[in-house]
Amino acid sequence: MLEIEIDGKKAQVPDGSTVMDAAQQVGVYIPHFCYHKKLSIAANCRMCLVQVEKAPKPLPACATPVTNGMKVFTHSDLAVKAQKGVMEFLLINHPLDCPICDQGGECQLQDMSVGYGPMKSRYTEEKHVVFHKSVGPLISMEEMSRCIHCTRCVRFGQEIAGIMELGMANRNMHSEIMTFVGRSVDSELSGNMIDLCPVGALTSKPFRYTARSWELQRRKSVSPHDSVGANLVVQVKHDNVMRVLPRENESVNECWISDKERFSYQALNSDERLTKPMVKQGGEWKECDWNVALDYVAHGLKDIARDHGGDAVAALAAPNSTVEEMYLLGKVMKGLGSGNIDFRPRQSDFGSDFKRAGTPWLGLKLSEIKDLDAALVVGSFLRKDHPLIAQRLRQAAKKYTKVSLLSVTGDDSLIKLHTQRVVAPSELVFALAAVVKAAAEAKGSAVPAGLETVAVCAESRQIAQSLIEGEKRAIFLGNVATQSDDATRLHALALELGKLTGATVGFLGEAANTVGGHVAWALPSNANARTMFEQPRKAYVLMGIEPEFDVANPQLVLGALKQANMVVFMSAFKHAPALEYADVMLPISPYTETAGTFVNTEGRIQGFNGVVKPRGETRPAWKVLRVLGNVLNLDGFGYESSEQIRDEVLGKGAEFVANLSNDLNGVAVSLPAAASGGLQRIADVPIHFADPMARRAPALQQTVDGKAPVARLNGDTAARLGIADGSQVRVVQGQGAAVLAAKIDNNVPAGCVRVSAAHATTAALGAMFGQITVERA
Repeated sequence: MLEIEIDGKKAQVPDGSTVMDAAQQVGVYIPHFCYHKKLSIAANCRMCLVQVEKAPKPLPACATPVTNGMKVFTHSDLAVKAQKGVMEFLLINHPLDCPICDQGGECQLQDMSVGYGPMKSRYTEEKHVVFHKSVGPLISMEEMSRCIHCTRCVRFGQEIAGIMELGMANRNMHSEIMTFVGRSVDSELSGNMIDLCPVGALTSKPFRYTARSWELQRRKSVSPHDSVGANLVVQVKHDNVMRVLPRENESVNECWISDKERFSYQALNSDERLTKPMVKQGGEWKECDWNVALDYVAHGLKDIARDHGGDAVAALAAPNSTVEEMYLLGKVMKGLGSGNIDFRPRQSDFGSDFKRAGTPWLGLKLSEIKDLDAALVVGSFLRKDHPLIAQRLRQAAKKYTKVSLLSVTGDDSLIKLHTQRVVAPSELVFALAAVVKAAAEAKGSAVPAGLETVAVCAESRQIAQSLIEGEKRAIFLGNVATQSDDATRLHALALELGKLTGATVGFLGEAANTVGGHVAWALPSNANARTMFEQPRKAYVLMGIEPEFDVANPQLVLGALKQANMVVFMSAFKHAPALEYADVMLPISPYTETAGTFVNTEGRIQGFNGVVKPRGETRPAWKVLRVLGNVLNLDGFGYESSEQIRDEVLGKGAEFVANLSNDLNGVAVSLPAAASGGLQRIADVPIHFADPMARRAPALQQTVDGKAPVARLNGDTAARLGIADGSQVRVVQGQGAAVLAAKIDNNVPAGCVRVSAAHATTAALGAMFGQITVERA
């Protein structure tokens, strides 16, 4: 430890600390622009100049290492004169447009110019003008004359997002931030550049000119999208959500959020919002009061349960429903005598049901990812499925963590990988088995029964060796692994590999409340999310689900819904296709209009409250289900608040869920039969189509990730089928077909076609990883 004195305050700091680190430790503020605790040191704004005893001139605090016994003065005459001189230079070319600048009121330069800026400028020459750039639908670079060249945005792209999309061209007064020629900024984390910009050079395009910072009320919330459960600040004006920003929580999302979390709020003000209950009568939809709608639902469900038994009723919830909503939906089903409830609509293998030792989770804390010596991710479109977990792995891989991927496409994860092996979805279980066998051989252990004939390749041995070495290792099963027909086999193999190597085994988690669904016991005692449609029921309750986009096999689900006697559709949005098969539509609140609880992938319990009033006659889903339980005369529906439900499910005051375990009881390692010939579909869920809110955010739909799917094949597969790049092809699954453009993509394994799910153009197709045929259109 080194001793330092700053403005008379003494502190001890670790070797390698800078003066800025020490100042923050003792609570001394040093003005700065280019410094950010998560980015590398650039030292190019010079605003943090301080006086150091015995130094001949002021030194930048962000780039000056602490030496033992150092004395620093941050507010001496010399330091203040230097800081004011820097500020005068920064303001020389800066436009005087604070009254119309979107950053006005929350601008670091504006704030600092009050304390350090001159009362008037001595600069009388013409100001330097920088022309605006177009970089996509999310970030506005309309006023680049404001840029002070701190390069935070450039360093963020290189270091956090993993791709350098902005750079500084030219020199001295001609320097300017720009993209590479003709490119847009397409990273799934790009919106964080807006937060990092200390002036009004980079601003939010969707938010631009809609409100001033002092008009907005700031309210805490939790992201309803991916499994990290990012902490948010939702900014509100006149009961409208105007902007969503990250709320710093080092243990969860650090200070970042993905673009989906930042911009999907646009859907809350969409014309597609469902704001009144609707009932179909005589084939026509009519708006009605809540009591009429709930009476209709209660009588319909009760009659079907009485005439056909409780097993004729089934419910499917979205995995980003709250704990309270899932719990009450399950309670209503049990009250009707039904054990058919699930919250895993994209899952197709349920072999681990009733065999889990506890609640499945990540296997370690999110904050522990940085300490891993090795990590293996099995079956994940990592960057798009889990942008914030990918970011943590990216930082870890820069240090010493050996990150390996077993994946179904060779997409660039923007991570410095130790090893990557790309196989067809049907081969994923064999690829993991090869790593298990390689680990057993390397450890001198017996090869697990059933794996003796598995072929081991060089990549398998490299992955196994990385997991054997080091002290802290982890195996993560991604969305593809859990959605696969071999999900239970992959789970069992991962546990076997964990035993051999000492690695923890965990699930990345598909949605905001995947862990919470298990805790709320929204799980089937009879028919699961697949069986309830394979064996059609008389009545279905869908909560937050849009079956065309959110299930493993839309063909199967829609077929069952269209022949049901009653379909209750609970959603925040008027989903046009549901008008055909639904009988009643109940408007339920999105996360900004209700209170509830999400449990993230590490088992962390995070509660939130509504930030605006429910729109129209929308009501929180937990209240709708509570009243439905009362109308059905079921016991145990006397809740007066969501907190009462939460405490009943999770107990009072818990920070993490109890009984977290990924172990399986009575599941042996096994391999499936070899896949039959023919083409196999690889269905990713595009990041901006993953849930109903993201699908309705106009800005997200204009991004590269919002483009309509194409049929991606590698060159050999395309040549065998006689398909040229850019030609129109007809892809067929079962009774459904789609006409798409073909795209040669050698990241796709041979014998496979990558056709995205969750999009209107592919909604008629079948299983996400099923057999598919492709022919020239």
